[in-house]
Amino acid sequence: MQSILTVIGTRPEAIKMAPVLLAMRGAAGIRSLLCVTGQHRHMLDGVLAEFGLEADFDLDIMRPGQDLTWITTAVLEGLRPILADTRPDWLLVHGDTTTAMAAAMAGFYAGVPIAHVEAGLRSHDLGRPWPEEMNRVVVDRMASLFFAPTAGARRNLLRERVESGRIAVTGNTAVDAVLAMRGRILADPALAARLEAALPALAPGRRIILVTGHRRENFGAPFAAICQALLRLAARGDVEVVYPVHLNPAVREPARRMLAGVPHIHLLPPLGYAGFTHLLMRASVVLTDSGGIQEEAPSLGKPVLVLREVTERPEAVKAGTAQLVGTDTVRIVAATNRLLDHPAPQRERANPYGDGQAAARILARLRQADQRATAAATSRAPARASAGVMLSAG
Repeated sequence: MQSILTVIGTRPEAIKMAPVLLAMRGAAGIRSLLCVTGQHRHMLDGVLAEFGLEADFDLDIMRPGQDLTWITTAVLEGLRPILADTRPDWLLVHGDTTTAMAAAMAGFYAGVPIAHVEAGLRSHDLGRPWPEEMNRVVVDRMASLFFAPTAGARRNLLRERVESGRIAVTGNTAVDAVLAMRGRILADPALAARLEAALPALAPGRRIILVTGHRRENFGAPFAAICQALLRLAARGDVEVVYPVHLNPAVREPARRMLAGVPHIHLLPPLGYAGFTHLLMRASVVLTDSGGIQEEAPSLGKPVLVLREVTERPEAVKAGTAQLVGTDTVRIVAATNRLLDHPAPQRERANPYGDGQAAARILARLRQADQRATAAATSRAPARASAGVMLSAG
């Protein structure tokens, strides 16, 4: 029986790991355990409920005004006894969150081999996105098994001297999740009707601009410039701007101050995954600084304008499914107007991030995981433990 402990803490991690967790839950010979850190509390819990997932362990670390130091130390302390008690064969982490970085570090200290889903993404700029670029680089330095979503991510890992045999190109699990949820919505008219009824009253005949924004490097003046762009776009007279606002006060407060009450701008609380997928299906243009939406939208034929200067997901830009526009008001407005005034036929392009089978590939690779990687990672634990004793005694 192969024991796998998955650690997640945020809404995006829950969405992207749900297909993997569901695949492992039904797999013979695998004991799948789930630990949530609660880095995002309510947003995380809602997604788990939508996918029918329950945590075996809950660190419940979220605190008012929490910062990165608190998240890191709380995850390290919380995982230490869980790793000691469960002694998993693999610790599975996802992406670039502080939860993923701290969980990988806890596993590294405990001598547990780490498998990294969404490995190898790089912007090559530690400041953008911050701290996510640092987090994913650190996780990949500690990992033994790498699930790269694209060939480009694999090349990044090879340049960093990761052995090719430890890398599997799987596609991105975000595509698995969005295609599965779209299928549920299309197959269930009652569900689609409930999701539509939950939206605000949108003027008929107007196209929807879907907006998300939460990156730390965009806080302050860049976010204010984004809001100015939304004000100008709402004044076009033929669109509805729909913005599910992140709960972080650094996003929520300026969004309310600048955008609340403006005609044809709708500020919503964070949506469940079904509700967000339904809205994405209805949107004409997506403005976002999210990584996951750059992966999901191409499967639904939706053009994406990325509110960042650099992206660790260049495949979308190369494929023409996304365009970098940064946070300059004029650039955002001009690019959005071009898409609205000269729309390309909506079609489901070949998604550079996969075909919806990433979870199955990850499960297959875990089943045939290189035992030498497990043995090598485990053999390092006594040396680290001895060093710790010497340091504490000295």
